[in-house]
Amino acid sequence: MSTIENLLREDLRGRTAYGAPQLDVPVALNTNENSYAVPQAVVDEIVAAVAAVAPGLNRYPDREFTDLRGDLAAYLSRSGTRVSPEQIWAGNGSNEVLLHLLQAFGGPERTALGFTPAYSMHPIISATTGTAWVDGMRGVAGGGVFDLTAESAAEQAARHDPHLVFLCSPNNPTGTALGLDVVEAVHDAAPRAVIVVDEAYEEFARPGTPSALTLLEGRPRVVVTRTMSKAFAFAGGRLGYLAADPDLVDALRLVRMPYHLSSPAQAIARAALRHTETMLGTVDVIKEQRDRIVDTLPRFGLTPVPSDANFVLFGGLRDSHATWEALLEQGVLVRDVGIAHYLRVTAGTPEETSAFLDAIAELPSEHLRDDHLEGQS
Repeated sequence: MSTIENLLREDLRGRTAYGAPQLDVPVALNTNENSYAVPQAVVDEIVAAVAAVAPGLNRYPDREFTDLRGDLAAYLSRSGTRVSPEQIWAGNGSNEVLLHLLQAFGGPERTALGFTPAYSMHPIISATTGTAWVDGMRGVAGGGVFDLTAESAAEQAARHDPHLVFLCSPNNPTGTALGLDVVEAVHDAAPRAVIVVDEAYEEFARPGTPSALTLLEGRPRVVVTRTMSKAFAFAGGRLGYLAADPDLVDALRLVRMPYHLSSPAQAIARAALRHTETMLGTVDVIKEQRDRIVDTLPRFGLTPVPSDANFVLFGGLRDSHATWEALLEQGVLVRDVGIAHYLRVTAGTPEETSAFLDAIAELPSEHLRDDHLEGQS
């Protein structure tokens, strides 16, 4: 054991840092980014917004990011559920917002529960705060392989009695959305828990998919987290946020670093929000490509999971990592999420989707599991 490893917190020893491969490839479809560049009109406004705040960079930013909170509240209120600025919190990406939640409500001798497979950063951030992580399970109590029923989720929440519960809707990496009955059941079954509904991909959900924003009123322990990284094509802008009861938001002020959102970060996020319709203008075409992937993959003997996100998890592979390497050799980078026989692909532009499907078509049959080959005979 090295000197540094010996000094490291014992619960962090032997862990590996989060990191999706960042490779220079023709078609990168592995991190659920929006493949479309920021439109020039928005770029021009971002440049102007940064220029406007630049002379004042000798002063600290507005630590309450008051104007940005108002803009985010107005955006969420477009859903038909009114959200006030006092209910909004934001950070440098949704991961910082999740960190604030765990710093405030987790910690040593406290427990967080999530339902595997789900967003890998939930247990990682929990570990950094000394919060014990419990892997709940999906695909039980009569559901499908990746489903989570209200009955199963509530039973697990009651049994573990956690201090935080993470629910993803749509879920990463499966793309599956939750019914509000699941959120309500978990809320009622875990009376001391903050219920965090991670809706990072909500803008891509199919019509009729409900948002947990409708559950905030009267439930001060429910939190809905969002991000501008996906539908807003703003991953490099690093802006995540949440909506919750004002008292819960106030508690997060106890753990945030002073002036954690810089003046340029606030300015460029507000510039993007002023162009909401433009920034969301690619959502429909991305959804079309997602559905195209779901519809096409069965022709090759693969099993896609119907998705409400901007990506598709697909199974039927004999060796998922070998297939990942074979696709990479063809210049297509997808994500190996660590689920045996499955890979995940982001829905990109029509040209990127075609490149992915063409690469799949070129795979030799030995990449398919035997049971899938039998199903094609």
